[in-house]
Amino acid sequence: MLPGWGRNGRAVPVSRILGFRTAWTTVGDGEFFCPGCGGDRNFQRLVGRRRFTCLGVPVLPRGETGPVVECAACGQHYGADVLDHPTTTRFSAMLRDAVHTVALAVLATSGSCARTSLETAASAVRSAGFDDCTEDQLGALVEALAADTGRVFGEPCGASLAIELHEALDPLAPHLAPTGREAILLQGARIALADGPYTPAERDVLATVGAALTIRADDVTRLLAAARTPS
Repeated sequence: MLPGWGRNGRAVPVSRILGFRTAWTTVGDGEFFCPGCGGDRNFQRLVGRRRFTCLGVPVLPRGETGPVVECAACGQHYGADVLDHPTTTRFSAMLRDAVHTVALAVLATSGSCARTSLETAASAVRSAGFDDCTEDQLGALVEALAADTGRVFGEPCGASLAIELHEALDPLAPHLAPTGREAILLQGARIALADGPYTPAERDVLATVGAALTIRADDVTRLLAAARTPS
């Protein structure tokens, strides 16, 4: 395609004459984790209509584009899949709930809620964000769950408990580094070991935790063995 010519007789680049322009329309907003800013930011979800332009004037429609997510802070555009990443606030809540669920699951499958196990579990839950968690609260929750479901202490991980673990851990696992997933499993292992060696039921529930965190079975075995060794 030949360039055009300006009034001074000099060639004008084609890109100055012909091009495309996108008109964006906001169709939603919210808060997301911006990978460019590295933190939680407000966003607008945009859809666009592309038009062919001549001398900067839109002349022909060229279809729709998007949707895209525009950060209100840095102005960068991202694909809609960026919203799959939880915000920092949401991630913290997911992690807190996951640790709480694992602690209750291990306590529920132990032979008894020994005080040492409750103390270890409460410490892990407080570190995850439930600042006011106490040993007595956890013990009462475990007893209430047992009464509500008819579970007996020391039973292997049943279907209902496995579902609860997967519901808490499946959404979190993709956003955790391998060391983060292993840390959650090791917390559960330390709770189980607080009152003595693993019981078969405790091994069963910890294997379920590992599977929900997408940790390979042989790595679960290695980590459970490592947890028995004092650091």
